[in-house]
Amino acid sequence: MSLDQRGDSAHSVAMTGQQDDFSHLDGIGRAMASVARSPRLTVSVVAGMGIALAWLLLGAIAVRGAVSRLPGTDAPGDTMLRYLPQLPLPDFLARFFALCLAPAPLHASLGAQGGALTAMWLLMAIATMLPSAAPMIRTYCEIADTARIKGEPVAHPLVLVAGYLSVWLAVSAMFAALTLAVDAFASPGQMLDPAVGIAGAAALSIAGLYQFSWLKEACLEKCRNPFSVLFANWSARPIRIFRLGMEQGLWCLGCCWALMLVMFAVGVMNVFWMALIGLFSLVEKQTAGNLPTRLAGAILLVWAATLLVVST
Repeated sequence: MSLDQRGDSAHSVAMTGQQDDFSHLDGIGRAMASVARSPRLTVSVVAGMGIALAWLLLGAIAVRGAVSRLPGTDAPGDTMLRYLPQLPLPDFLARFFALCLAPAPLHASLGAQGGALTAMWLLMAIATMLPSAAPMIRTYCEIADTARIKGEPVAHPLVLVAGYLSVWLAVSAMFAALTLAVDAFASPGQMLDPAVGIAGAAALSIAGLYQFSWLKEACLEKCRNPFSVLFANWSARPIRIFRLGMEQGLWCLGCCWALMLVMFAVGVMNVFWMALIGLFSLVEKQTAGNLPTRLAGAILLVWAATLLVVST
């Protein structure tokens, strides 16, 4: 065999990945190595673990909130949540949970309050919005696989996800500030108090009306069909892919920001409504047509009107 033939043979082995021999590793090591060498599998595992961890933390916060609430101020699902066990927590998590549930009474610094609430809202975004970003991640991986087969350099899909989540981090900070403002003017457990009730009705009305807007429709279309945006702006540079993730995050924000306002009407830490909003966002982005969006808008407007009547 000539040197050129041996070189071609070695190149062929390298391209097919046969040079990767994980036989010396144990079962867990081989599994981790397989995940690490597959960007598509890596991003799926990391995103899945992030979503699961977010729900776990949010559920733990909700359980402690249900236990700490006074009789007569129960939120939906509190009775069931009280039957769930409260696992012992490290001090930093216990402090974090306490700041999320009652930031003002702890007399913590404004930075600590804002940081904890920002983290809480980010967990909510990861739990409810990241699953609905599956079409974006899947489409990017498909384009990246095609580019990789051609021998072109490709940025890891986690860079795209990081850009996407950076938008929700900024939004989480804004919602944290809004939460502190609401907490300063409203007493816990008084959702049907006229002032709070009117505020809740306003949040529901804004969310409901937005479902009928042209901006909602335009953003939803971008979320449903990310291929054109990803393909037209394709780049091998990680910074460009990060920005591309931010762009997709902005489209998702334009689609879903109003639904996040619903959390102020039902209780910020209501995990049942978090799950419902997350499920709706997933279905909405996977379903053609605008029937789910219009139906949700109508329900929110009727709910707002009912809440306004009850509160006056």
